[in-house]
Amino acid sequence: MPVDFPADENGDVLRAMQADGDDLSVARDIDFSLLFGDEESAKAFCVIFAERGYEVDYGPWEIDHDNVTDLKFGKWNVQVVHHMVPDHALITAFEAELQEAATPLGGRNDGWGCFQVNEA
Repeated sequence: MPVDFPADENGDVLRAMQADGDDLSVARDIDFSLLFGDEESAKAFCVIFAERGYEVDYGPWEIDHDNVTDLKFGKWNVQVVHHMVPDHALITAFEAELQEAATPLGGRNDGWGCFQVNEA
């Protein structure tokens, strides 16, 4: 049965996934990306979420020089992997948790993604 998602960025992504036949009731690894201005901040953020039990990784980010936001924030990318059901409320809450930890370090959320799980 189709779910009616809120009219926001997460809702748009979930709506597209649902339209593509993704079984949104199945948990899977979801990769959340964040951008930081320097390596020290990216490392500090990784420590916080590694201590919370998440798989984390970081590395240099390829900056899109046409994107003003990337020019300000886009030096280091952090990826946090969370195994969960792709649910709007859960994703939005986790993004808020990520942002709360990233803000004091000068970081910001940069989206999320996952592999499709086809309906049975």
